Amino acid sequence: MTALDSEREAIERGEVAPDFELPGTDGETHALADFTDHEAVLVVFTCNHCPYAVAKFDPLNELAAEYDDLAVVGINANDSDEYPDDSFEKMVELVEDGTIAYDAYLRDESQDIARAYGAVCTPDPFLLENDGGAFRLAYHGRIDDAMSPDEEPETFEMRNVVEDLLAGRELTDEFRPSRGCNIKWTDGSVRPE
Repeated sequence: MTALDSEREAIERGEVAPDFELPGTDGETHALADFTDHEAVLVVFTCNHCPYAVAKFDPLNELAAEYDDLAVVGINANDSDEYPDDSFEKMVELVEDGTIAYDAYLRDESQDIARAYGAVCTPDPFLLENDGGAFRLAYHGRIDDAMSPDEEPETFEMRNVVEDLLAGRELTDEFRPSRGCNIKWTDGSVRPE
């Protein structure tokens, strides 16, 4: 497991987010541009098996259900050869049985999108603001203050940030590191190249 740190190469606040075109569990291919009818997109690098990621399924499902102007997009970039629980087939099962109810759950088989964003752990959330059809990073940080899978959160930080963003308030919150299992890179590294 790792906590995010400030020394890594992640996209920065105000920067245009890398586009993607990835297969979804719904059988469709999804691009970031497909979500321009939303004011914001929460891109979360996640997976099927990490206990930290599993603990955030329900809070992310709630965000997806509660805010019409927010799209929640999960992206699984883990090496499914070494970690079969992170296979695309298992992703489909979790969506079909209702465990995951995001707006889209996508597979980043090449891991290029996770590297482009600078994601390092699961979950690793990036809140993007729609700026006239271009999505810019508004906030990169944890979903809530529960720092272990067994803890009950006291503060739902991402919900507060989403509400501020959708209300048009300027975001000045400092980025609070997420905690989770390392993304399982196909080359066995701990950090993106």
